[in-house]
Amino acid sequence: MVDDHELFRRGLIGLLEERGIEIAGEAALAADAIRIAADIGPCVVLMDLSMPGMSGIEAVQRLAAAAPLARALALTVLTDDQHVVEALLAGACGYLVKDAPIDQIVEGIRAASRGESVISPRVASRLVHRLREPDAVKIPLTGGELTPRELEVLELLARGLDNSEIARALYLSQHTVKNHVSSILIKLQVENRIQAAVRAVRAGMV
Repeated sequence: MVDDHELFRRGLIGLLEERGIEIAGEAALAADAIRIAADIGPCVVLMDLSMPGMSGIEAVQRLAAAAPLARALALTVLTDDQHVVEALLAGACGYLVKDAPIDQIVEGIRAASRGESVISPRVASRLVHRLREPDAVKIPLTGGELTPRELEVLELLARGLDNSEIARALYLSQHTVKNHVSSILIKLQVENRIQAAVRAVRAGMV
């Protein structure tokens, strides 16, 4: 748990522990967080983006080298498009806002620990809307073409739905959805589902 506001950090840690989340370490500064993560190898690093010294976005990039198995999950008050895109392209596996319900934050952490990606629905809808604006730069995609079913999955993924929600919407099993997502990541040449959504929207695919 990385946040320079001690009262918020300690309060959230208490709420997470009450809900069965094990806190392996905490830090107020990004540099300390990277050092601690390298030592203890946590599954998930909950990272604020606005901190003194090194920014959270730079920390996300450095974390990948210091603790390759740790998944960075942004938790911040920042919801502007630039910070969202920069964090996701830096390698964050998800983006949550601090005013989200505690159960949403808990589920985001658990999803990250399972290798999934998560983004607050409010942020997802704003991001998709912004990237669909007429003046948004369209970036051509490389890789194999997506099947019609993969395009359906990708569109729901871009809206912020998780695998179980996509499965219900398309009347598929979660295992099938997971396979489709894996294929999408390979074809779009990205590391996670959030990056896939960003690239697909910017390319005008969804």
